[in-house]
Order: sequence, then structure tokens, then C-alpha cells
Amino acid sequence: MPEEAEVEESALWVHRGPAPPMRRFHRHDDVEVNVVVEGRLEYLSGGSRTSVPAGSTAMFWAAAPHRLLEQDPLPRSDVAWIHVPLATVLRWSLPEAFTTEVLAHRTLVVPTAEVGAHAPALFTTWQQDLDDGGERAQALLLEVHALLLRIVAAAGRSPGLAGAGQSGRADLRPVARMASWTAEHFREPVTAADIARAANLNPNYATTLFRRSVGVSLGEQLARHRVAEAQRLLLTTSMTTAAVAHAAGFGSQSSLYAHFTRACGCSPGAYRAARAGTSAGTALSRTGR
Repeated sequence: MPEEAEVEESALWVHRGPAPPMRRFHRHDDVEVNVVVEGRLEYLSGGSRTSVPAGSTAMFWAAAPHRLLEQDPLPRSDVAWIHVPLATVLRWSLPEAFTTEVLAHRTLVVPTAEVGAHAPALFTTWQQDLDDGGERAQALLLEVHALLLRIVAAAGRSPGLAGAGQSGRADLRPVARMASWTAEHFREPVTAADIARAANLNPNYATTLFRRSVGVSLGEQLARHRVAEAQRLLLTTSMTTAAVAHAAGFGSQSSLYAHFTRACGCSPGAYRAARAGTSAGTALSRTGR
């Protein structure tokens, strides 16, 4: 890769419109869904190229550096996009096979007709739901959950449509179990050894397997979840920093400060002050990437 990938903040995001120019690789810890209504998307992820033609829906974990390739001539495009934080997706009751596919950085491409021809029309409503927040945002999550289930089902009926490079990969079911367990229990005082035990693995082997498969250690994965929870609490509550540290799973305020500053580039207090007055719904909604 010629340059370091840009790291974007993970957040629930909905948009519909033409494919934007993407001159750099980027990554974000979300499950990304693209519904291509018109035109074609050409992705480069690592050394693999994936084409998503009109009438197709793609889904992948965007933590792997990726970018859209420029096409000549540049086709007119109409694409519906949604990004859902991986932590949110892993809390849903999705088939283990799906979690395994996502953690392996594979792209699923299925016919949109098999997930519902009405899917693109939902995105305008979802954008409004996200802006309004409250119960409408909860309805949005339920509908997105259903969309992901339909994509998984369609991929299961058409295994040949899954992304390339699927042969010779290690069994990632233990990794999926560790990721799911971590997403559920990160607020508790758990350690990497606890996560390994939940998957019935030796801690040293579990740490090696997880890092090789996901790209971060079990401890780093715990910290990701805790920092994300701390961000949410700082923006949506008036809890003290000490209370946020406890609620997000950090053992102390100093631990929150160290991890938060490393991940976000500022202290928890500065993060809250810079975003004061911004509603959670508005903070999570973006109109472009």
C-alpha cells in the first residue's frame, strides 16, 4: 500500500447518493453495506479487487484499509450506504457463520432482489430516523438488523457470490466467539484471559489467533469497546469522568484517560467540551465521507 490508511471514527451513518471520490485508503470499525442502484463500485482492499455492479448489495467489515477505484469513464452512480459499528452488529443475534465471514475481512456481494427490491428506498427514511433520534432511531436499528439477516441468508443461498480468497483460511469460529463475548462483557472487569476462557482456549493461543485474524490484540479490542462507550456516555449524559470510567469498564479514571487520549487525541474532558450542545443523533449522522 503506497500510503498509510486514514482512520475514520466509527459511527452509525446513513447516506444515499453518487459514489464519492476516494483518493486514499481509509478504514473504520464498522460493518458497511452498499446497495448499488445505478453504476458500479470497484473496491481495492489490500491486494484484492471487488466489483459491485448495479442491482447488487455488498457488505464487509471496513476495518481493513480499502478505497474506491476511479473508473474511466466515470459512470453515473446511485448508491445507498450504511455504516453500523461492529460492536453494535456483534450484539445482535446473527448467525455465527456471518460473524466468521465478517471477521475474516471478506466481502459478501448478493443480488439486491434477494434482500428486498425496496431496500434502497428505505435509506431516505433511515436518514431521517437517525437525525430525529429516540424511538425512530431504535426502529432504524431493527430494520438494519433485518437487512443484514437477509444479506446473510442470500449469501448462504449463493456461496459463489462471496468475496474472493476464501480458500485456505483458518477456522475463525473461536475468533467470532471471542469478539461476540467481548462486545457483550467489555463493561465488566474482564481480562484477555477471561475472553480466552469464554472460547475454551489457552490465553496465549487465543491472543495470537485473535491478533492474526483481526489485527489487534484482545486487550486492544477491549479498549476499543470501552473507549467507544466512554465517547457515547460523554456525549449523551452528564456523568462525571470518574463515573464514565467505571461505566465503560475502565478500572480507574487514569486508565480511561490513558486509553482515551491515545485513541482520540484528546482528554475525555476536552472531547466533551468540544462537542457540547451536539445531540447524539446529530453527532452520529454524517452527510458524506
